[in-house]
Amino acid sequence: MFYWLLKTVVLGPVLRVLFRPWVEGEEHIPEEGAAIFASNHLSFSDSIFLPLMVPRRVTFLAKADYFTGRGAKGRLTAMFFKGVGQVPVDRSGGKASDAALRSGLRILRRGEFLGIYPEGTRSPDGRLYRGRTGVARMALEAKVPVIPVAMIGTDKAQPTGQIIPNITRVGIRVGEPLDFSRYYGMEGDRFVLRSVTDEIMYELMLLSEQEYVDMYASSMKDRLLQAAKAKAQELQAAVRPSGSPDLESALDEAEAEVERRANEANNPVEPADASPDRPVDERPESDGGLPGARAS
Repeated sequence: MFYWLLKTVVLGPVLRVLFRPWVEGEEHIPEEGAAIFASNHLSFSDSIFLPLMVPRRVTFLAKADYFTGRGAKGRLTAMFFKGVGQVPVDRSGGKASDAALRSGLRILRRGEFLGIYPEGTRSPDGRLYRGRTGVARMALEAKVPVIPVAMIGTDKAQPTGQIIPNITRVGIRVGEPLDFSRYYGMEGDRFVLRSVTDEIMYELMLLSEQEYVDMYASSMKDRLLQAAKAKAQELQAAVRPSGSPDLESALDEAEAEVERRANEANNPVEPADASPDRPVDERPESDGGLPGARAS
């Protein structure tokens, strides 16, 4: 009930007016029966715009973190995902992957649409990455078609980490359903699973017009994180060379010196070497530098 309330009364009309989403290939969406929507993943809002534009209900396997967040934002996110019937999955692999598979199969066996992001996570740079084989295994076990879907412009509407979206038009391209019935009964063959997954990703590449990268998006994220850490360490070494006080200590010393000078200005004291021919309010000129501060 909450799903349809959000879609038709609360969020749906507002999003249609603000973002004017367009759809190509709507005729490829079956009016009945189960199917997997395999989509590229550019933004958090992909899980909002795709269900909005599909006439039938679409249930996504959402990462468990969305259901366990803390604070106001975390609670609102969890409430939203639970309200629209999304299913939490643990993406740590092993037994968790089997649990995700079973959850997906239950949805498909009810004759519903299941939404999956074969890349496993959002693209870190707008390119299309290698697909995980879970989508192939579900399709073969449930004996359902896979409908490739390309989300267009959602990364510009809501870049990663941005809470309030930008008002810009987004689009959805729906490809022809992919029939893998020739592989039914072979879901235990990892070479078959890879072949099916690669075929899905190839169709997504054509629909989305993204550059394809033959590595997992999660691996690229790890690589980018390591590069960022190395760069941060390099910058830290540059501003805090060996044997010199760190930047925080320098700032503390500078602040203390400013306060000391302010107190002297408010409470002038005659210098110990003052002589009758030098007034007490005259001080030797200084260069204005602060101890501990480094020139930029």
